[in-house]
Amino acid sequence: MSVLTAEHVTHGFGGRQILDDATFRMNKGEHIGLVGANGEGKTTFLRIITGEIAPDEGKVSWCNHITSGYLDQRTKLEPGKTIREVLREAFSHYYDLEAEMLSDYEKMAEAGEDEMERLLEDVGEIQDILEHSGFYTIDAKIEEYANGLGLTDIGLDKDVSELSGGQRTKVLLTKLLLEDPMILILDEPTNFLDENHIRWLKRFLTDYENAFILVSHDVPFLNDVVNVIYHVEDAHLERYTGNYDDFMRMYEIKQEQLEQAYKKQQKEIADLEDFIARNKARIATTNMAKSRQKKLDKMDKIELRSEKPEPKFRFEYSRAPGKYVVEAENLVIGYDEPLTKPVSFHIERGKKIAIKGVNGLGKSTLLKTMLGIIPPVSGEVKLDYYAEPAYFEQEAEESSKTTLQDFWDDFPYLDNGQARRALAQCGLTNEHMESQVRVLSGGENAKLRICKLMQKPFNFLVLDEPTNHLDVKAKEALKKAVGEFKGTVVLVSHEPEFYEGVVTDIWNIEDWTVRIV
Repeated sequence: MSVLTAEHVTHGFGGRQILDDATFRMNKGEHIGLVGANGEGKTTFLRIITGEIAPDEGKVSWCNHITSGYLDQRTKLEPGKTIREVLREAFSHYYDLEAEMLSDYEKMAEAGEDEMERLLEDVGEIQDILEHSGFYTIDAKIEEYANGLGLTDIGLDKDVSELSGGQRTKVLLTKLLLEDPMILILDEPTNFLDENHIRWLKRFLTDYENAFILVSHDVPFLNDVVNVIYHVEDAHLERYTGNYDDFMRMYEIKQEQLEQAYKKQQKEIADLEDFIARNKARIATTNMAKSRQKKLDKMDKIELRSEKPEPKFRFEYSRAPGKYVVEAENLVIGYDEPLTKPVSFHIERGKKIAIKGVNGLGKSTLLKTMLGIIPPVSGEVKLDYYAEPAYFEQEAEESSKTTLQDFWDDFPYLDNGQARRALAQCGLTNEHMESQVRVLSGGENAKLRICKLMQKPFNFLVLDEPTNHLDVKAKEALKKAVGEFKGTVVLVSHEPEFYEGVVTDIWNIEDWTVRIV
């Protein structure tokens, strides 16, 4: 039974075709992964099926009485509310029922016999609904989900206006799961989640009885939770049964078959054209030549997919710093309150270190403290005099400038051709370059910021969750670039498959925390 269908959906943006005659169906209970390279239109498709934007052509149909929930990372949270209050909004309809029931009790004081009977019946029905829905254990359920996704580390009484972008996304995801819709629509839900919370979400989605659509570039996560893949490429959607690995095997077989058919057809076309050229002028064979021409004109030409520019990242090493790039003595990091106990460490020249641990314990704070962006709570941290750092921040700023202009403003000494070649090397097309930075996908924005790092030599690379939003090819290119970089690297990541085999050391910040983990 189909709970959601999209038929002949066509949509373009700024002269670019995003979807062309796309067809999609979701059956009851299916766990669908929507995959494709950065900028292929996955988020646009989600916005179309949720009704946020209308397609240029085609229609989207939902099953009657269906409920859905969409994790849209652009959703705003109302300042002045605590995390707990926002999470309770997931049950607002039950709180409304409770208020109605309490109002009925008040009316009973002055009700006549008939009215009393009606009120008692109404109260009984509401009480039944609340008891069967688990209304009286809502706070326990909120605590369970909040703990599973790391919100209790932040504090449920914290005002949402004080949250970072990643923390805000966690709140939205937790609230959405608490709502328990018939269809979940999740756009990159593992971004900003650490390994423990990803495992919790993986278990939740694996056991989820209803249907969901998941956009993610986290291949191990996809493999564990989905049973159908929709692949978007060159404005077309194609359905595959199985997980991501199954899809890749079928996709590669299909591409091989397509290339063989293309070569066979090209030979046939060449033979037909040769026959026509040799025989169209001869009276005895002109009809045969015309027949071949008709066959050629009617032929359904096979087209190979256009090759997308694959990113090639390379970081230029400047000069050797001192023996220790960073030295810390009795260092305590934090903002208003300490996040760690006093720790002492040094980072030796040439080391490549991955920092892991649950969110909220200060991984990003540690990076900023080492770089001197924020002061330590106490103790001392010293960056080597000859250290030349390059820093990739977790969250990007929005800009109304075009990608090319934004890049050019930072490197005005480059000419037009040089700037475009630099951006193209990182997998950005001319369309991306002419688009405003604020409309780029998360992955395209990350490629822009990595491109900026590549323009100057340095000897100390600091990366904070660099793989968030990056597609599979871009992750592979970044991993290769980090591995080949001759300098020192410190990176924060929740993806072991990204840093394992590249780093020399792994630090777990949970060993330093003053909080209960």
